[in-house]
Amino acid sequence: MIILAVFSLGWLLNTVLTSFVYYDAEKPLSFGFVPFLKSPERQSPSDHIKESQIHVYDDRVVIDAPGASWASFTDTNSMDPFFDETSNSIELKPSSPADINPGDIISYRSGITGDLIVHRVVSRGVDDSGVFYLVKGDNNPVQDPEKVRFEQVHGVLIGIIY
Repeated sequence: MIILAVFSLGWLLNTVLTSFVYYDAEKPLSFGFVPFLKSPERQSPSDHIKESQIHVYDDRVVIDAPGASWASFTDTNSMDPFFDETSNSIELKPSSPADINPGDIISYRSGITGDLIVHRVVSRGVDDSGVFYLVKGDNNPVQDPEKVRFEQVHGVLIGIIY
């Protein structure tokens, strides 16, 4: 009975307080006040597009993203469930290594296979050859076997279209 009361009070406070702060924002359901149900923090993509660059109309959506390009995917399952072969994306060419952060999803030309790979950056480092990124498909058990250099990066995903 006490658990139900605590849950109800937490839900009510969350609903009331967030209604004043984020009046029109969509709110994911979180059970953060119950320690064993709290969602873990995970690396997420950087904010490459500001809200002022997105315009939604009744008949179209316009994203002010100079230099944007369109990309589609093959069926490798490496990024399931985030996207799959029927998804499409919009990406931007980064102008410097600092434009790519852990959590971002990049497309890069593999130095091993020559293929264009789309995976999430899990870390960024520096060695004798300069800046590198370690990447991994969300659905892969291990990270990719090469250090990805800025020169290999084709784009940073700024949107997935399902």
